[in-house]
Amino acid sequence: MTDPIHRTFLITGVSSGLGRAFALGALEAGHTVAGTVRRPEDGAAFEALAPGRAHARLLDVTDGDAVVEVVRDAEESVGAIDVLIANAGYGLEGVFEETPLADLRAQFEVNVFGTAATVQAVLPYMRARRRGHVLAVSSMGGLASFPGVSAYCASKYAVEGLLEAVGKEVAGFGIHVTAIEPGSFRTDWSGRSMVRVPRSLPDYDELFEPIRAARRSVSGRQLGDPAKAAAAVLSVLELPDPPAHLVLGSDALRLVRAGRAAVEEDLTAWEELSRSTDFPDGAQIAAGVPSHRAG
Repeated sequence: MTDPIHRTFLITGVSSGLGRAFALGALEAGHTVAGTVRRPEDGAAFEALAPGRAHARLLDVTDGDAVVEVVRDAEESVGAIDVLIANAGYGLEGVFEETPLADLRAQFEVNVFGTAATVQAVLPYMRARRRGHVLAVSSMGGLASFPGVSAYCASKYAVEGLLEAVGKEVAGFGIHVTAIEPGSFRTDWSGRSMVRVPRSLPDYDELFEPIRAARRSVSGRQLGDPAKAAAAVLSVLELPDPPAHLVLGSDALRLVRAGRAAVEEDLTAWEELSRSTDFPDGAQIAAGVPSHRAG
């Protein structure tokens, strides 16, 4: 019987929600976790979970220089990072026309650029070792969009595109990349952690007010179990060919499939028009891009 593999994790945003669940799952499995938090008191509480294996680091992921420094410090003082889970992020609820551009930019600063900074800071170490697994928390809203969370969906679509391309770039170095697409989980995401844009346009009342009310009413009663999400994520780390996309939750599976089916319907219905824009003697884009599973 072989001994279980001990890994060192870097997980951003471990003070609550899925980030905390991922960290708890890793710690309970005997791994070491460097977890980032925003407040010192959260750091102390995190380290108390597993003294000697839970290492807290203060970090605002929108500070690119601080991200680089935290990754460097974790590599030197905690251990070579085997697994990154870029989890830090938040939800922004609101009709797009009512959403100030400043709020949209803030959403992208955390969800997109914070993720990008963390992934970019970790890659040089993993590339040098020719191994590692990069995971980032996207959303079912990164594969299918929903009214009332347009800014959030836009940020997660960006994360999806980033990770899918990066996965193809680093596959030859033995680095796996996985986007995690959760559905609704029993966390504070849709409760106190949700940023809500004030209402201003009555024309959207009929569409949006039931959406907002429904989201509030199910807060604390969501379908997804964060501990089971952590177990699912840990399970793919053991695979020689892990998924590029890991959808979590039957609600996410149903809604993502419906969203993808709608895109496929458009592709089929408008195929002739799509083809009509070609030059007769034009060159097709080569398909010789290596798969994320190559190497």
